[in-house]
Amino acid sequence: EMPGQDTAARAYSCCFSQGEKLRHALRISAYVFSTGLLMFTALVNSLSWFIQNITFGNFWQTAWLEFYNYMEGDEWTIFLLGAALVPALAFWGFNGILLVADITGKPTFITRYRIQLGKNDPVDTKKLWKAIYTALGNQFFISFPMLVPMFYIMKSWGNTFSEELPTFQWFLVELSIFTVVEEILFYYTHRLAHHPVLYKYIHKKHHEWTAPIGVVSIYAHPIEHIVSNTLPVMTGPMIMGSHIVSISAWFSLALVTTSISHCGYHLPFLPSPEFHDFHHLKFNQCYGVLGVLDFLHGTDRMFRQTKAFERHKVLLGFTPLSESIPEPPKKAE
Repeated sequence: EMPGQDTAARAYSCCFSQGEKLRHALRISAYVFSTGLLMFTALVNSLSWFIQNITFGNFWQTAWLEFYNYMEGDEWTIFLLGAALVPALAFWGFNGILLVADITGKPTFITRYRIQLGKNDPVDTKKLWKAIYTALGNQFFISFPMLVPMFYIMKSWGNTFSEELPTFQWFLVELSIFTVVEEILFYYTHRLAHHPVLYKYIHKKHHEWTAPIGVVSIYAHPIEHIVSNTLPVMTGPMIMGSHIVSISAWFSLALVTTSISHCGYHLPFLPSPEFHDFHHLKFNQCYGVLGVLDFLHGTDRMFRQTKAFERHKVLLGFTPLSESIPEPPKKAE
């Protein structure tokens, strides 16, 4: 055997395995998007027609025109209400319910779905208030001021404050694009924040909570809140020149979704928070939201070997997954 052949063979094998991994990730991505496209094609026309023409008729369009006329076309006030007030109410309304459970342990209907058993039971009040003050500070002194340049960018598109609402079909298209843009930007900025230098001075604050709760979703250093929390969500609508109603719905959905990811409870019929909860537990796994980029980069390998991965699905019943798929008993030392 010629010298170097073994090394060359190993290098070829490594490249081959990386190629296989890439092809497998692309197949998963293609499956996810093609399935979504088929569902979109099959359901959108009938669903949107039903919503727009039977269930509500012109209800939303009429309501929007009435609101627009009531505000006398004051675009800045309309933008502030839609992009700041409505999403903030959605965030604190949802988290208000979770905070009652975190503080009091009631209703037990919620607390029995806790992911990390024995943690935040009840939550540390001093630590909680620190998180609430930081979250409010990030909203009032970072997120809201960032809406000023966004407002002028959106005005330049010319249709953000149109008197005609976008169709339901177009909103779903926008929602898909917003989600992909956020996933890409969040994954890479979040992973960069785990670089030892940046982690120590910036991202460590967010990871003070190894067992997170909903409000911790925007408990972060100001720089992180700008780069990883706010810009990935704002970029999609700015690229698309979206209507303020679409922006309001997207911001509200994004805030509620990230609250679910951090809430610490795997509740029935809601998206699974197991993926991001595992990130807070282990730090170097599960950086994204959808999981496709984590699979491609191998940053979910440990997660896939756990019971948490088996529980990472929508709970369609009322038996907690921590009971139906429990952690294996710890070995006696």
